[in-house]
Amino acid sequence: MSELSEWLKTLVETYGLGGWITQVFIVVFTVVVFNFITSRVLARLQKKAEASRPVWDDAMIRAIRLPLNLLIWVVGIAFAAEIVREETDAPLFDAVGPIRDAAVIALITWFLVRLIHETEVSVVQRRTNLGQEVDETTVRAIGKLLKVSVIITGVLVGLQTLGFSISGVLAFGGIGGIAVGFAAKDLLANFFGGLMVYLDRPFTVGDWIRSPDKDIEGTVEDIGWRLTRIRRFDKRPLYVPNSVFTSIAVENPSRMTHRRIYETIGIRYDDIGVMDAVVRDVKAMLVAHSEIDESQTMIVNFNAFNASSVDFFVYTFTHTTEWIKYHEIKHDVLLKIADIIESHGAEIAFPTRTLHVPEGLRLTEAGATGAQA
Repeated sequence: MSELSEWLKTLVETYGLGGWITQVFIVVFTVVVFNFITSRVLARLQKKAEASRPVWDDAMIRAIRLPLNLLIWVVGIAFAAEIVREETDAPLFDAVGPIRDAAVIALITWFLVRLIHETEVSVVQRRTNLGQEVDETTVRAIGKLLKVSVIITGVLVGLQTLGFSISGVLAFGGIGGIAVGFAAKDLLANFFGGLMVYLDRPFTVGDWIRSPDKDIEGTVEDIGWRLTRIRRFDKRPLYVPNSVFTSIAVENPSRMTHRRIYETIGIRYDDIGVMDAVVRDVKAMLVAHSEIDESQTMIVNFNAFNASSVDFFVYTFTHTTEWIKYHEIKHDVLLKIADIIESHGAEIAFPTRTLHVPEGLRLTEAGATGAQA
């Protein structure tokens, strides 16, 4: 800063530019021009970086643009303020140095946080575009941990720059942490609950989860440090504190290997003679079906004498776990079972009631007339 000041004084004396107002104008004009040139250069570099294969270069350029522009203005304004302080000797401008240093540290911290975020987004997008699997939850967890570390480090360095003792701050933080821990135990429980979700990974963003203990079911949209956002199937958002997941059971249907078809079908008692043939043909149909995994458990057996039907059940698994395709396969299987039952001259049973009239009992016309009345 002192070298820049000497250079500016030399420039003023050489070209006959007098007055601190002129010097301030030159500084501001130089900042504007330098900022414009920097923006144009970064814009061209960004186009080249987006066409390149590495992820870090375009993330670096996107992250540095705003902080660099603000840094140029901070340095320029601080330099202009130094000129004014030397000319006016006003005590107010003594704070320019510490404010400038704190602003520079804040901008560097902001740049590093943006760099982590842009790298996180670029990694996920690049792998998705290439058709590669990416664990988005892990990427976000690492990004959040790095951001917290950078912010804490930036705050400590900023306090040290402003003249505060870091050891005193840390000691106060240790004592105050006990009080904060008691006052914000629910907040800490949610934080550690979120940490356990990140470490154990019972589910990730995009998974369909449900809980038999709570009315929780839907698709995970975001896992934060305090809340997890779940989108229900009726499209309503559900915000669940992370501490809940440490005390409930969570099912993750998204990680199933197969989907199960489990149906009980009844035929009439009059058709019990063809039950064995129907069961054999249904099982043969399932074995031959291209969408049914015959390596998994497959059961087709006569199961029960019911009130108005004799029942057999079908227990098998599909190759797919996709919800819509599964129902299409189940639709096809059930229609084929109906065709098999019909091909054997049998019928699918439905609730019926048989009235037995004792022999010798007759209805006369008078009785019929009285019954109608």
